[in-house]
Amino acid sequence: MTGSLQHRTVLVIGRGSGIARAVVLAARNAGADVVAAGRNAEALAAAYADEPGITTETVDVTDDDSIVSLGERLGMLDHIVSTASARARGRLQDLSRESVQASLDTKVIGPLMLAKHLAPRINDGGSLVLFSGVAAFKIAVGTLAVAITNGAADTLTRSLAVELAPIRVNAISPGVIDTGAWDALGEKGKADLFAEQSERNPARRIGTADDVADAVLFALTSTFLTGVTLAVDGGEALT
Repeated sequence: MTGSLQHRTVLVIGRGSGIARAVVLAARNAGADVVAAGRNAEALAAAYADEPGITTETVDVTDDDSIVSLGERLGMLDHIVSTASARARGRLQDLSRESVQASLDTKVIGPLMLAKHLAPRINDGGSLVLFSGVAAFKIAVGTLAVAITNGAADTLTRSLAVELAPIRVNAISPGVIDTGAWDALGEKGKADLFAEQSERNPARRIGTADDVADAVLFALTSTFLTGVTLAVDGGEALT
């Protein structure tokens, strides 16, 4: 059985670009009333200023008071999608306690607290969608902190699916996706990475933000799907 997003309230937490933006637009185009929320209210308002059916809000998933206040302003809602992350890439000797804590706080503890404070506001038939990532399933040097964060997010998803039932809880696990997340590598570094990944993964291409957004919509509307991590990685974890 497939549910509809028509006139449902969908809260999407993240930035006004990349995957978060693709999810916001896809949910809106599917008929949802979308609330885009994040720490930078001005940037979000500017990003969606010309997009009907989308309102913006402020929330910091590392601050419980901020989450509670958001819930009080929104009232009841139907679905929550948390794309927030704070990546801590690098080899072991390059990692700081602060960066690892920020990664876990944003992508694991933050969604846990979102569930704690906002699950009572989710209407019947509602769900949560969290984000894991391919690093949890394909271990590589330089992604240690990313891997343990994503692994924890995957476990959180399954745990919440049991504890919050019948609210459904699922996760999306992207592979290498063409977003601004890789811009720090520089133009050549990014091009080299994309070429190498495209040659190696079974899909023979790099993923797009729309690929991920399609998976999120599937998770939101598939009413018999819960406790599942959907890999949107072109088969990267297999190679």
